[in-house]
Amino acid sequence: MKTSLWLKGFVAKAALLASVGLASVTVHQTPARAEVSQITIAKQYGLLFLPLIIMEQNHLMEKHAAKAGIPNLTVKWQRMTGGNVMNEALISGNLDFASGGVPPFLILWSKTQGNLDVKGVAAMDSLPIYLNTRDPSVKTIKDITDKNRIAMPAAGISIQAIMLQMAAAKEWGPDQARRLDKNGVTLAHPEAMSQMLSNMGAIDSHFASPPYNFQELTKPGIHKVLDSYDVLGPATCEVVWTTSKFHKENPKIYKAFLDAFQESIDFINANKQQAAEIYVKSTDNKESLKDTLEIINHPHTEYTTTPKNMMKYAAFLKQVGLINKTPAVWKDLFFPEVHALPGS
Repeated sequence: MKTSLWLKGFVAKAALLASVGLASVTVHQTPARAEVSQITIAKQYGLLFLPLIIMEQNHLMEKHAAKAGIPNLTVKWQRMTGGNVMNEALISGNLDFASGGVPPFLILWSKTQGNLDVKGVAAMDSLPIYLNTRDPSVKTIKDITDKNRIAMPAAGISIQAIMLQMAAAKEWGPDQARRLDKNGVTLAHPEAMSQMLSNMGAIDSHFASPPYNFQELTKPGIHKVLDSYDVLGPATCEVVWTTSKFHKENPKIYKAFLDAFQESIDFINANKQQAAEIYVKSTDNKESLKDTLEIINHPHTEYTTTPKNMMKYAAFLKQVGLINKTPAVWKDLFFPEVHALPGS
């Protein structure tokens, strides 16, 4: 199975950075230096990224950085679409903390072992993701034909793409896992939902995360084909990751980030009404507060830093050739600060 061009680019860039770093060590000792004065954190669309939205809106990163003795830290928030774009930015040094689905994270973890050593900071959440369609003939994935087009953030590698592959493998056998890859179309969730609701555009289906999956189902003619919980059960959807270089060279800022992230998640779980209000206020299309709160209170919604079912993801990605090695235990994927959690 051929590795995609952007993955090859990751390997080349990572190897170059590693060789440069090694050369500098052999020539001279690197003097101690201050931690960075500015960080860039990536976020994406939707309620999957609520912990980061709360962090940004409540200025929690700045708060914890100041407590750590770094009162003037500049925090830049950058919205990106898809983990592949974030991975490129992280490798090139234009991003400090990436956030996205488990598959893009695992792919970069596998490709950077021995050089950049990318690892997870923490899990973010577990929420239901739905494959919705406006094609009345598609009742199950067995009904999907060549004419159907399924929107998702990053076709081929996003969590939606991998969920679809897992479902295909379950339906037709492991060798058919990528049978529906050709139906995938890379499209940001807001644009995909707009096309679904307007009955216009190239797509007729959308593998959508909250709140977009729930909003689409309120329109007559759109129905659910697949639920991520039917495929993998309660599993981590989104994680945050960074490089070992950043973790090593910026210990105070790294700890401040993790503390701020945990405070954000604790805030959501203790103040769901306020969290919903902050989310609605932060969105451009002014989503319904009532609907947002219902999603946050959904029995399958969980905001937690504890990684879940990471080993199942890794085993599947190895099976389909997207990673070349699997971790011995889930802790191999994350920095030590979260190793005490009951992950899987």
